[in-house]
Amino acid sequence: MNLKLVILFISVIYFSFLNINSSFSQKIEKIEVIGNDRISKDVIIMFSEVSEGSDVSLNELNLILKKIYDSKFFENVDVKFLDNDLIIQVKELPIIESITIKGIKAKKIKEKAFENLLLKDRSSFNEIFLKKDVNKVKKALKDLGYYFSSVDVNLINLEDNKISLTYNVKLGDKAKIKKINFVGNKIYKDRKLKNIITSEESKFWKFISAKKFLNESLIKFDERLLKNFYLNEGYYDVDISYSFAKLIDKKNFELTYIINANEKFYFNDLVLNLPDDFRPDSFEKISNLFKKLKGENYSINKIEDILDEINKITLNEEFENIEATIDESIEKNLINLKFNIDKSEKLFVERINLFGNNITKENVIRNQLEIDEGEFYNKILETRSLNNIKNLGFFKDVSSEIQKGSDKNSKIINITVEEKPTGEIMAGAGVGTNGGSVMFSVKENNYLGSGVQVSNSVFLNSESIKGNLSITNPNYKNSDKLVSVNIEALETDRLKNFGYKTNKQGFSFRTDFEIYDDTRFGIGNSNFLEKISTNSNASARQKKMAGNYFDNFINLKLDYDKRDQKFQTTDGFRSRYFVDVPIISDTNTLSNSYTYDYFTQLFDNNRSNISFYIKSANSLTNKDIKLSERIFLPSNKLRGFERGKVGPKDGKDFIGGNYASSMNFTSTLPQLFENSQNVDVLFFMDAANIWGVDYDSSIKDNSKIRSSVGLGIDWLSPIGPMNFSFAQPITKSDTDITESFRFNLGTTF
Repeated sequence: MNLKLVILFISVIYFSFLNINSSFSQKIEKIEVIGNDRISKDVIIMFSEVSEGSDVSLNELNLILKKIYDSKFFENVDVKFLDNDLIIQVKELPIIESITIKGIKAKKIKEKAFENLLLKDRSSFNEIFLKKDVNKVKKALKDLGYYFSSVDVNLINLEDNKISLTYNVKLGDKAKIKKINFVGNKIYKDRKLKNIITSEESKFWKFISAKKFLNESLIKFDERLLKNFYLNEGYYDVDISYSFAKLIDKKNFELTYIINANEKFYFNDLVLNLPDDFRPDSFEKISNLFKKLKGENYSINKIEDILDEINKITLNEEFENIEATIDESIEKNLINLKFNIDKSEKLFVERINLFGNNITKENVIRNQLEIDEGEFYNKILETRSLNNIKNLGFFKDVSSEIQKGSDKNSKIINITVEEKPTGEIMAGAGVGTNGGSVMFSVKENNYLGSGVQVSNSVFLNSESIKGNLSITNPNYKNSDKLVSVNIEALETDRLKNFGYKTNKQGFSFRTDFEIYDDTRFGIGNSNFLEKISTNSNASARQKKMAGNYFDNFINLKLDYDKRDQKFQTTDGFRSRYFVDVPIISDTNTLSNSYTYDYFTQLFDNNRSNISFYIKSANSLTNKDIKLSERIFLPSNKLRGFERGKVGPKDGKDFIGGNYASSMNFTSTLPQLFENSQNVDVLFFMDAANIWGVDYDSSIKDNSKIRSSVGLGIDWLSPIGPMNFSFAQPITKSDTDITESFRFNLGTTF
């Protein structure tokens, strides 16, 4: 009896639930739309995703309401049932008839500030979108340096539920960086850190530079640059907590970076963990690299080198479905690293999508990918591809996202880039003991989004003027080969003092490419017309060289670069050889040069460099080489002597030689002026020689080793970077002109 009562009770509850549920579900006999004007009934029904004859519950009624709102066309929506009819009542949002921007004259500023807004002409007006757009405009103006700008919006109601929208912008003065500070346990001097970041202090002569304006995106980029610098110097635990800008007057800010380098770290035990079926002997090069690194400063660049080597070996061994991870453990200031090579699931790359490249052409980015659609997915190659894209220098940020493909064995890679300006305008001036100079250059690193570099420059000093136009494609026709074309003109006027003048115009083109790890080979061709003029001040031999010349050369280059980093190098070496072989030439001059630089650290915060240089220029047909082909020592190869005032002389004129060589040692002395943030001191020893006079055997070639020792001071002064050298010549020739003190002041505008 009790069981029957229980069953009866449950049955009553069940049928009551069915009746309640059915009371909230109705069949739509008719759909009626009220209040619409521009948007048709059929379109609104399409937004609702319901149709006549379908059953709709209370929950589904709320979903219909949400779907119609999501169309972004309506200010208000009401959905209800009336006698089995579905009534949809709407109030349409106004249509934006026009958008006007006032207060900005410059087209580039207007385009940058108002790109990618949500509200556009002929779109529906939405107050929430308007607030977002105004904030976006304000942020864009801040990124351009207009921190004191204001943005007001004026709305005018028109007929037929339309409005006009006017942005009234007051740009105000651009916010400038008056001073840059680095505080905390920063280890390095302000002078060095200012060379690392891109932001710079505003000076009255910097009328071209845009880096003097306060820019939040640039500050964030500077923080990353500083972080990478410290990580590469061994400061694994560096903390660049935050930077802030303090308003110090009406339009100037003081920018402060807070840095705590903490303790220096060193590599300890480095281990490679391989799957059982991988041959350890294939990774012998990695083991040797581990032994070399033990005890050295921690460096993210060196870790990247290890991962690159692992990547090369695994690809050569055709281990396509692998990924590398790193386990770190720390003992005091020693870092143990375990590089784990694991087999990953065999997945294919179904598609690679690119987003955010509004300027840069898609093929420019895809050329940097080391993983392709249809290939096995490889995490190492994905990471390397992203690094390649970052190294282009065209983007503020590069990120990737991995999504599931159309089946379980495929992946979709979404790569998103954020573009940045790639043009540069630079002007500079210098003055020193060797005279003054002026330069101006315009450069675009990503011309029309093609990845091609175009630059134009002019250089002027007391004796010469040089103009140059170059076009460089770093990846010509997807061949991984650099191709460059260069047009230049050079005039050197020494008529007043030495009786001769040269005019040289022509063009050259070249290509270079990697032939092995860290080794690049280059080949080019140069073609020049040259005119040499003389007057009564010239020697008899120099007068014989007057005339017109045409020269065609094959140019060869071999560059082996094993530096740990190109900027502030502390370890490694670089070996370079150049040769110009005459094809069509009156003098048939063969020119060779070789340079070797070795870098090391003798103690903490020290940078030392030993370099060797040798160059020769001789005619293959025993003719006299032209005045413009004779060799002069670069000023940094022999300090303690006036530039160009050593070696053979024809009368009073130092004419250069057929041969030159030098050896140099330079080492920084961080202990001196330790508390001065803008001064660095270095010690140097130079030894050099220049000799050979082919056009007159009666002229002494003055072959003698010149040498000197001294101190150099680099000072970041309030008017620009200055450097001084105090040198004491040790050995010299009687005709050489010495120079115990030398200074140079140079800056960019």
